[in-house]
Amino acid sequence: MTGAGAGANLLALRSHNAALVLDLLRTAGSDGISRLELAERTGLTPQAVSKITARLREDGLAAEAGRRASTGGKPRTVLRLVPEAAYAVGVHLDRDEVRAVLVDLRGTVVGERRAALDLGAGAGAVLTALTEAVRATVADAVRVPVANSMRVPVADEARATVTDAVQVPGADAVRETATEAVRATATEAAHVTATQAVRATATKAVHVTATEALPSGPLLARAGSLLGVGVALPGPLDHVRGVLHRVTGFPEWDGFPLREALAERLGVPVVVDKDTNAAALGLAAGGEGGSFAYLHLGTGLGAGLVIGGSVHRGARTGAGEFGHQVIQLDGPPCTCGDRGCVEALCLGAVARGDVEEAARVLGAGAANLVGLLDIDVVLLGGRTVAATPEAFVRGVGAVLGARARRTGEDAVPVRVAPGGGRVVAVGAAQLVLGPVFGRGDG
Repeated sequence: MTGAGAGANLLALRSHNAALVLDLLRTAGSDGISRLELAERTGLTPQAVSKITARLREDGLAAEAGRRASTGGKPRTVLRLVPEAAYAVGVHLDRDEVRAVLVDLRGTVVGERRAALDLGAGAGAVLTALTEAVRATVADAVRVPVANSMRVPVADEARATVTDAVQVPGADAVRETATEAVRATATEAAHVTATQAVRATATKAVHVTATEALPSGPLLARAGSLLGVGVALPGPLDHVRGVLHRVTGFPEWDGFPLREALAERLGVPVVVDKDTNAAALGLAAGGEGGSFAYLHLGTGLGAGLVIGGSVHRGARTGAGEFGHQVIQLDGPPCTCGDRGCVEALCLGAVARGDVEEAARVLGAGAANLVGLLDIDVVLLGGRTVAATPEAFVRGVGAVLGARARRTGEDAVPVRVAPGGGRVVAVGAAQLVLGPVFGRGDG
């Protein structure tokens, strides 16, 4: 068995096996991979691989990438993933702005939108802003103006309902896999099919067609291929149910069913998670290995934790509330209601213009994390870090270096996370894409 996971030749696991094959096609890149290699790396029989790849090609998800010489016999046909066969939207909902990205199956950003937003403006206003951000991101990517309700005019193309549009070749298999996996995680209903899920929303008069939401155009080759929307925002929240708790600084959101409300408006599956978890997921999917902590310092402070290659959310999505560890008893008040939290001390130092002190405080919190979890690397991100990245890397690194000298261990490296300001939004898209490729973290 290899890192791709072991396949099982059982009818009940057909979607799982297809996801394994899709993930290997994804990681193979444009060079592609042969059926024989797929069989060897998944543990599936060559016959099972042939059936899966035939179905993926028929659905437009895989294509030939040429031929490769073999040791004896005829050259092997090499297959590759078709990145433009399907797309996902990732949304970073911050306290004062919303950023949405449209990514293809490889996670490449093909569309992006940013807009100011007030998370305290009320559910109606925020949902409207979210819906507009998703709609506009898709519209901008295809360079076609969008009318209301996410509709995009497509010349000479019949308007179909979502229920009919899921029959578009190339959308079926991926939408089914993604929807089943996403719904299994988000609603604990592991056997909801894509058609059932879409019909459930369609009955609520959300008349969004797949071809309307993502039409053929100069940048997007296929229609009917929007898998869903991932939304990442500050916690605390319940990732499994998609329900918000007392979002730090905005307690009025407590109990709000964001996933359900947004899915009603968009007519596609929606997944909700904390911003730091989404960023950590995206970094892991992008190749960051081992165990690491992603520390996000923006309008607040939190941590995304990847332990042994998997995002650690905890039993109640409570892991990673890094900013609210108390490091100064009777310190300054924090928006969470406590005093002396890392977040309050760090942001207070930033507000005073004392970046070195902010980095030292952040380093103290990071040292606690290193001591508790024995992680391999600390990654920094968020707009506050982005303003003076060298100062934060230097300051946090100095604290961790001092700890290492006391313990006799090697210092844990500190670096700025790749992805810049998109890291959370791109990670949010991976909440949707992950299950398509058999990654359960989504």
